[in-house]
Amino acid sequence: MTAPHQNTGTGRDRALFTESEVTASAAFIADTGLPDELAARIHRTLGRPRLCTVEGLLVGMDLCARRHGAIWFSEVADILHWGIAEDWRRRFHLKERPDNMRGFEAGYRVVLRLFHTILKEMDPSPLPKNKRLPDAERIRLLKAANQDLIKNRRERLQWATGQVLEASIANIRPLLAEIWDGSVGVDATPIRTWARGLKHQGPVTSTDPDAGWYTREGDHRDPDVPTEAQPAQPATTNRQRTSKGRPRKGRIPKIIFGYDAAFAVLRNPHHTFQPDADGCGDSKAPPALILGMTLDRPGHNPGPNGVAILHNIQQRGHPAGDLGADNLYNSCKEDNWQLPVRAMGYQPTYDYRANQRGIQATAHGANMVEGTWYCPWMPTHLVTATQDLHAAKNSPSKIDKQTWVDRIAARAPYALPAKGRPDAEGHQRYQCPHHRGKVFCPLKEKVSKNGDPRLPVVDPQPTPAGSPKVCCQTSITIAPEDGAKHWQPRAYGSAEWQKVYYRLRNAVEGINGYAKDDAREAIERAGRRRIRGIAAQTLLLAFQLAQVNLRKIRSWLDTLPREDGQPRRRAPRRTSKPLSHWTPTGYIDDLP
Repeated sequence: MTAPHQNTGTGRDRALFTESEVTASAAFIADTGLPDELAARIHRTLGRPRLCTVEGLLVGMDLCARRHGAIWFSEVADILHWGIAEDWRRRFHLKERPDNMRGFEAGYRVVLRLFHTILKEMDPSPLPKNKRLPDAERIRLLKAANQDLIKNRRERLQWATGQVLEASIANIRPLLAEIWDGSVGVDATPIRTWARGLKHQGPVTSTDPDAGWYTREGDHRDPDVPTEAQPAQPATTNRQRTSKGRPRKGRIPKIIFGYDAAFAVLRNPHHTFQPDADGCGDSKAPPALILGMTLDRPGHNPGPNGVAILHNIQQRGHPAGDLGADNLYNSCKEDNWQLPVRAMGYQPTYDYRANQRGIQATAHGANMVEGTWYCPWMPTHLVTATQDLHAAKNSPSKIDKQTWVDRIAARAPYALPAKGRPDAEGHQRYQCPHHRGKVFCPLKEKVSKNGDPRLPVVDPQPTPAGSPKVCCQTSITIAPEDGAKHWQPRAYGSAEWQKVYYRLRNAVEGINGYAKDDAREAIERAGRRRIRGIAAQTLLLAFQLAQVNLRKIRSWLDTLPREDGQPRRRAPRRTSKPLSHWTPTGYIDDLP
């Protein structure tokens, strides 16, 4: 709470911050470790001393975010010079200024100048902001940029945002160490920037040259930016039209000029929420919280950006667990996402696009079907189960949802069981399912005549090249690169897969909506961060997301029992519908 309003004699009715509020904010900023690090980087031995410390600037930004859910530097300047007690102003080396127009403009310049000085140390973009640059000059600056310097600045920016988010969960970090297994959901969501978007191939850039256009369709890339996978396309309209010129039915594509904000959101997907009977919340189910984030042009480098987030999370001492990501990520190149993620110890769980279903890779005769290695003679109707589910309505192979569930379950005996753990380089030994007693195969030399008659019987087909290696040996070794693009440790569509995937994905989508609430941080709106450039947008967004985490933690703690056994507020009521009700068509298992 703030102190009573104070009229300063200038006509402005101002609410001052209390001592406890400023103390809490200063403690939060100290937890980030940013003041000392940034102060050392911008330290100068010549010239006049700065009229505001780095600590003071960051405290002002945090107080502004706590009160408004956004950071405007005009408000930060007002808070620092006239909204806090005198002893705090002395601590931050702030000069006494008259509470009038001249005093405000002088204080505002001090605050903004210091912020831009900090940004120079972590801005990964060589392009100037707040001006429309000729495209030829933009290209020249990008080619002449020092790539090592850009890399170092990008890492500094990633470190700074990670420290801000880490400080926001500091009060429950010991609890997370006990009940959270390191599982996260990764996804990106668009946010607008404080600049007008222009056509990328036009004569000049936008005043925020680091941003780009987001389109809802496809991979969200800017339609004006040609790539190997996506050649340049004509400008899109709000509605695609039929050959007769009438709009097609369907939703209007969402078009935003701004950034993709990639988040890593923590949640334990293996724990089912269990509120107490007296209305208290579940002490073992902390809320989904944003653990890492980064910004980039929409649809650009989703894999490397996600890896950078996860690497930063591990640098802060967090474990690696399950990882839920949509098909934008498992469509990346293996070197950019899948292999680095596995090397860090994460267990990925993916969904697949229409052209990625069925057989995805082959190694030593074994087939990877939707992320899992199977016997090469698994029946065709089981291999194509997901394709048949999504086949055209009048297709003879079309199946209903229950049939799909049955066929997914029928795949289990044909899966190649893992033999031991992967070695240090990621190579994994797999056994033939016949030698584990899962199926009956006539190709094996030692055929048990007294085997279980209920086992599925493999029907190998003769080939000119002879039997594959997996059929000639008891086990095979599969390298991490084999099928790396689509591999996942759980059988696609199984109940366990659904629980992990949808809980992690729902955690990300839920926190996106929570952070975009117009009554709170409203992170999607450009007016909440009225400063241009990827470094400025990233740092301000980190402070907003820290408030999202703090708000969620406060709400959760209020649902836990107090000394009298009652919560301060009732735990959120859950819908009686099972989780499977909210999953896409085709997934009907009832989950707890």
